[in-house]
Amino acid sequence: MDRLDRAIRGISAVGLHVAAAACLTCFAFMCYAVAMRYFAGAPQPWVDKVVGWLVVAMVMFAAPAAQLTGEHVAVDTLSERARGGARKALAIFGLVWVAATAAVMIWEGWAMVSFSRLMGVMTDFHPIPLWWIQLLVPLGFALMLVVVLAQLVRVARGLDAGDDGAAGEAARIKASPLE
Repeated sequence: MDRLDRAIRGISAVGLHVAAAACLTCFAFMCYAVAMRYFAGAPQPWVDKVVGWLVVAMVMFAAPAAQLTGEHVAVDTLSERARGGARKALAIFGLVWVAATAAVMIWEGWAMVSFSRLMGVMTDFHPIPLWWIQLLVPLGFALMLVVVLAQLVRVARGLDAGDDGAAGEAARIKASPLE
């Protein structure tokens, strides 16, 4: 189990690094767009679309790491108060629904990619095919599904869904002079 946890943590960390790079690239593009608009008088309309694509990349690659560390959006009013078998059942219930949602999004995302590829849909920035950007959706949800399946295995074995190593890493990353 330890090897699986480390592998999942590694995959999530790579995704988180990709998301961070996308975030920094968004910032750089927006600074460029503002400078070009207000200092050079030459607006760059392409920046808005590219930044939108990068935001999709940020979400798709950061969500699995958030799920792994317990930072993902959750309604935990009941699960925090539950104990024993009820807590385990609630964890399994929640994880199964996240896995089902991820599976549906992989299926639908792949249908979206296939359609765009079949029709030859291009972005406004020829020759970039739209499906290249759309591929982020099924890829991101596939990463999420891998994390959730690993969490289900942990819960089935009587462990917490969270990964202590990943949670410790998240705490280290979040620790800053501003908090």
